[in-house]
Amino acid sequence: MKTTALALATALLGAAGAHAHGPKTAGEVAQFLDRQTTAYHCAPQIAVLEGQRKRSFAQRVLGGDPTSHQQLFAAGYFEPESMMLDGGAGLGDVVRKVEAESGKKLMACEPVTETKIRNSTCVLAPEVTEGPYYHTEGHPIRSNMAEWQLGLLFMMNVGVIDVETCEPVQNVLVDLWHANATGYYAGHPDPRPDLVNEEPASSGPRKGLLSAYPRTNDEETWLRGALPTDANGVAEFTSIFPGYYQGRATHVHVKVHPEWSVLPNGTFVSGRLAHTGQFFVDDKLNMEIDKLQPYNENPLAHMPGRKRTRNWEDSLQIFQHSFDGGYMPTFDIQPLGGVLQQGLIGYVTMGVNMSASYEAKWTPNSGRGMAK
Repeated sequence: MKTTALALATALLGAAGAHAHGPKTAGEVAQFLDRQTTAYHCAPQIAVLEGQRKRSFAQRVLGGDPTSHQQLFAAGYFEPESMMLDGGAGLGDVVRKVEAESGKKLMACEPVTETKIRNSTCVLAPEVTEGPYYHTEGHPIRSNMAEWQLGLLFMMNVGVIDVETCEPVQNVLVDLWHANATGYYAGHPDPRPDLVNEEPASSGPRKGLLSAYPRTNDEETWLRGALPTDANGVAEFTSIFPGYYQGRATHVHVKVHPEWSVLPNGTFVSGRLAHTGQFFVDDKLNMEIDKLQPYNENPLAHMPGRKRTRNWEDSLQIFQHSFDGGYMPTFDIQPLGGVLQQGLIGYVTMGVNMSASYEAKWTPNSGRGMAK
């Protein structure tokens, strides 16, 4: 019950806004405020969806009904009278318990009682940079993206909810990619020959970063994968826990494609992009995983003057931008077994404006995304 209550306290997720850098016209301001209302309205559903997904996964692990998870987003399953959590407690009971424990009124977990909520602490999820390592027409459609990479088992349970309807979204493509245990991306093994001895930037917006490694291997696809959400609005991936590299906190990149076409080689081409973001991990967990092999072989750990980048030191302020307005882009991580080495599962739910359209463009000196 405690885990469910904590999930409610951290489950408020926003959705992509009318403009990546804030509304600039009267019309965009109106849309922005309307979607703030939607973010409040969706918060209880998001909390319950994640709680149900956790229980469903636990049932599968313990040998329960292997099809129970198929009911997660069935019609009517999450209506107010059906939102019964652990021990028969309803959503309202859990909200009141969290409020009592924290001494705070959880606006994010209260149903909307007014047609317009004007509160700048509850805003849409910010668009952040896709970075330099995205492969257009190069991510296989698959659930297991680990291939032969060594590392700690990490399952990612990603839900998508439409902020305009507060309903899970079926058949949108969730597109993930991240670095391996020692900080390298598939297809980008080495720096440019003239930058082999490059030092990290000492000042400016790129402080702490090196120049992006070029793509020199067109065949590698490890730790890259895309999967359509199922009838429950969920895409579940099997991977390894991501490593870190110079200047960046540990992160997983994500895109959401409402429209896409499958290519003959099993990859896809996007027809429309609705969201670009990054997921993060609690810093204390990162430090524990750094002790495991092969994460302890990260070259930065053995280079004088270098070290892992902590979340609050993330270059281009990408970690900070990802939290704009109270958005929560961190995985809610649970162990898969009795010890860390048995693996982890991370839950996250994205609130996405399914009518949005964004431009995929990497700007080296900015951590923010680009709007069309």
